[in-house]
Amino acid sequence: MKPTISRLISLDALRGFTIAAMILVNYPGSWSHVYPPLLHASWNGLTMTDFIYPFFLFIVGVSIAFAYTKRLQGGFSKNEMYKKILVRSLKIFLVGVFLNLIPDFDFSDMRIAGVLQRIAVVFLVCAFLFLNTDWKKQAYLAGSLLFFYWLAMTLIPTPDEGVVMLEPGRNLAAWIDRILLPGKMWEGTWDPEGLFSTLPAIVTGILGLLAGKILLEGNNGNLKANYLMAIGLPLVLLGLLWAQVFPINKHLWTSSFTLITGGTAFIALGACYFLVDILGKQKGTSVGIIFGANAITVYVLADVLSLVFYYIGFGGQSLNMHFMDGITGIGISSKLASLLYALLFVGINFIPAYLLYKRKIFIKL
Repeated sequence: MKPTISRLISLDALRGFTIAAMILVNYPGSWSHVYPPLLHASWNGLTMTDFIYPFFLFIVGVSIAFAYTKRLQGGFSKNEMYKKILVRSLKIFLVGVFLNLIPDFDFSDMRIAGVLQRIAVVFLVCAFLFLNTDWKKQAYLAGSLLFFYWLAMTLIPTPDEGVVMLEPGRNLAAWIDRILLPGKMWEGTWDPEGLFSTLPAIVTGILGLLAGKILLEGNNGNLKANYLMAIGLPLVLLGLLWAQVFPINKHLWTSSFTLITGGTAFIALGACYFLVDILGKQKGTSVGIIFGANAITVYVLADVLSLVFYYIGFGGQSLNMHFMDGITGIGISSKLASLLYALLFVGINFIPAYLLYKRKIFIKL
């Protein structure tokens, strides 16, 4: 059956709310005062914040399925699409490197890895996979990558240590990054967006491709929502089972982490699709749609705007500290003040997002 291509309000809103959540957790009033759920797990474990990045990569996969199915039906050749995919991936990657350079632009201490750089790689690989493989091969590849990563990380001794280790900076992924990854690393001896751990992150994007396949097939919306949630639950359970031998760890993007977050993304998308696109409960989605219309652009703008709020001094200290001092001075706790600042910063970034959306300007990095 020929896929029916229609824009999903739930997908657009989920993308936007995910970006808003990224900004919220990335820019607190003070890193010394943050509620634990708004911080990443220090190593093994899972917090609410740890779901945000994999949700976005999952949404990248779903969006690829929709966008490139539409282009194929529109008569675009694969060669045309290959060029655009390569150019877009390169632009996203270079913007990520640019964000790592600001504000000092010290090229001798440049970090190559990063959030946008991993998004660029996942987009590139998943887009090429979508155009050249069917869903069965994608699912097989996803499973194979997770098993390969698990076996490699738990059976191959870390060369510097002589034994298998899964400790910060003392594991196979960190060793590979030290050998192959140019530039400095986020944590000195290891990087959470390193090369080897990008393999399971690609699987998160592939899971999005598979979810997109479900949404594009058939016309029964209730069935599609049920399929998404029915697939998500066993993925989460399998991830919890796998965690007994391969811990849940975002920094290493372990196979258990991939399945738990990917399965949760399946469930969240299925629920949002059912509520918003099938039942028509669209109240409150406009904020997400506006953020999502220029998702990566807004993410970049937040990073640039943070220079004004965090690094430029006004009256002897930065704006975020003026805010913290003022709010805590009237009796509000430091953690609540830090959260209020983060919410305010999200609201400030909503302004350019709204202006772009209102003028129908959609910047595709």
